[in-house]
Amino acid sequence: MTAPASPRLAPRFATRMDQVRPSAIRDLLALGADPSIISFGGGYPDATLFPRGLLDGVFRDAIADPSGDALQYAPSDGLPRLRAQIAALMTADGTPCTADDILILQGSQQGLDFAAKMLVNPGETIVVEDPTFLGALIAFAPSQPRYAAIPIDADGMDMDALAATLATTPSARMIYTVPDFQNPTGVTLSLPRRHRLIDLANRHDLIVVEDTPYRHIRFDGDPLPTLKSLDTEGRVIHLGSFSKILVPALRLGWALASPPLLERLSLLKVAADTQTSTLNMAATSLFLDRHDLWAHVATLRAAYRRKKEVMLDAIRQHFPQEVTATDPQGGLFTWARFPEGFDATAFMRDHALPKARAAYVPGGTFFATTPRPNHARINFSSQSEDRIRQGIAALGATLKAQM
Repeated sequence: MTAPASPRLAPRFATRMDQVRPSAIRDLLALGADPSIISFGGGYPDATLFPRGLLDGVFRDAIADPSGDALQYAPSDGLPRLRAQIAALMTADGTPCTADDILILQGSQQGLDFAAKMLVNPGETIVVEDPTFLGALIAFAPSQPRYAAIPIDADGMDMDALAATLATTPSARMIYTVPDFQNPTGVTLSLPRRHRLIDLANRHDLIVVEDTPYRHIRFDGDPLPTLKSLDTEGRVIHLGSFSKILVPALRLGWALASPPLLERLSLLKVAADTQTSTLNMAATSLFLDRHDLWAHVATLRAAYRRKKEVMLDAIRQHFPQEVTATDPQGGLFTWARFPEGFDATAFMRDHALPKARAAYVPGGTFFATTPRPNHARINFSSQSEDRIRQGIAALGATLKAQM
């Protein structure tokens, strides 16, 4: 039993802790565990699609290996075989690289933490999309940055606005973007804007952090080139993840970067946790050796495409006409916009949870500088089609009653 804190104890926390606050993600993870709530909150994949049998086999074999290698310490940058396999996946995706260019991470979220620690001093500026991924803001907070928020539209980040901001923000150190099926809006950065983003980064001597957890969950059309594949000066840190295309519990991600950046990221990795789980790396490597990852991803794409269509049909049928929702070409989310003056946080607390028994992520938390509370991120991947229809219908009825 932990002894109670002395009443005289007054910890002198570092000033960086002023920026580390409770987040909607933590609260919504708790909601996701309540079976009485239909939660459209977290970025959960569909658990019924996890390849349990295949994973059971590779974990058993990794553990049973007489060498014991899967249960031993491993190099801090990751198992060489797995790094080579990831490099092959990246090369097949149009981003040529080798194992030496890859650092294995404890999920791509760790890469966000490392990038800010490596690049940003307190008071310096991180350029982000407006809105942007809430988890990135949480990862960046201990570095005590300022933010420059760039509007986005159907083609992603507004490059004219970015150019104007960079021209007047000498403290900018890094640009953060989710170019494919952006979290939270679901929009994709167009090819012309990708080229211009690289040009602006070169011109202003900035590092670009490209976060791509949803890249392979594409429903329609051909993939656009990664920003890293367009990188002409080694400025892009590309972050990838197995969380959405295999299972989140592996906590396996990676960074692909030029040698000067990768070396510093590797030093931060050693300081943070020494290495990622050897067992998880070994089992994932066996999975990639034995099984067709892309066949599994094709199953995910078909299932999530159908769920997106079910959700958008339900929104059109049940939500008030004043509410709009994006129609993403991939990923896990749609982004709802309510009339001006609507507070999505208050509505969820006072009406959606107690009456509709349904949850989403209120959108105000995704804005780095000026919260706009009349938005919400709604996940369509985690619930069954019947639960999607049920939850959206209940939300719609409650919305109509209140609006």
